[in-house]
Amino acid sequence: KIGSFVPLEEVDRSSEVVGEVTMLNTLNHYEVRVFGGKKKFVILSYSHAETPVLMCGPVVSEMKSPRSLSKVAVHSFVENLFKTIWGTQHSKALHAVKYFFDFLDTQADYMKITDPDVLHIWKTNSLPLRFWVNILKNPQFVFDMEKTPHLDGCLSVIAQAFMDSFSLSETQLGKHAPTNKLLYAKDIPKFKQEVKAYYKQIREQSPITDSEFKDFLQQESKKHENEFNEAAALRELYRFIQRYFTEIKEKLDQNGAPTELTEQLHHIKNLFDGLKSCTWN
Repeated sequence: KIGSFVPLEEVDRSSEVVGEVTMLNTLNHYEVRVFGGKKKFVILSYSHAETPVLMCGPVVSEMKSPRSLSKVAVHSFVENLFKTIWGTQHSKALHAVKYFFDFLDTQADYMKITDPDVLHIWKTNSLPLRFWVNILKNPQFVFDMEKTPHLDGCLSVIAQAFMDSFSLSETQLGKHAPTNKLLYAKDIPKFKQEVKAYYKQIREQSPITDSEFKDFLQQESKKHENEFNEAAALRELYRFIQRYFTEIKEKLDQNGAPTELTEQLHHIKNLFDGLKSCTWN
């Protein structure tokens, strides 16, 4: 009746059970139907426990599940977030992204790899899946906030949609597919086209010279002066050089690196060896 409210749960005591399968609750399950030619409106609100609540009143809306309602509520924000991640400001990618993607293109040419899917996978694994998915699922890494179990579940759905947008495979979803896959199923094809356009735009962008990239790194370094423990970073570099010195030297020789570069490597190792027993200041 008007003014009544019912907590929306995908599964509760009233859920229909078919054999060993528990069916997800839909709005039809909550008897939200058409009366006298007018549909009932669903007002989504949240209690302190962040449980969706169904408020009955006049007006029209048709959705299928509590999670669908939540998706509609945040869809524009998710869409803007995705477009910000794979968008390009002023039609240009960030220097670091352009420089690294060009490096991957160069490596593919060097290895005579002509399959565009291989490059797509390289770029996807190196930036979107390694970096952005981690941030999407763990915003507490960037913001001073608490990630509740409820929020964790919601973010996992968004992260899954993000990963599917970069996938090259065509997933066939049936009625028994997981809800987190079904929620954004209609949006994924559009997202995939935007991702391909993003990669294409970066590839066609004018290359960044070594001097331009060096200037960029210096500017970034100045922005974060005194924010990092340089002694700790040097210690880690020394451990890496000490452990893989032979392999690094062999790679430099195999790739025909300039003699000056090899000499610098020896100089750095000798310098570190001399400081090994000293205090790092």
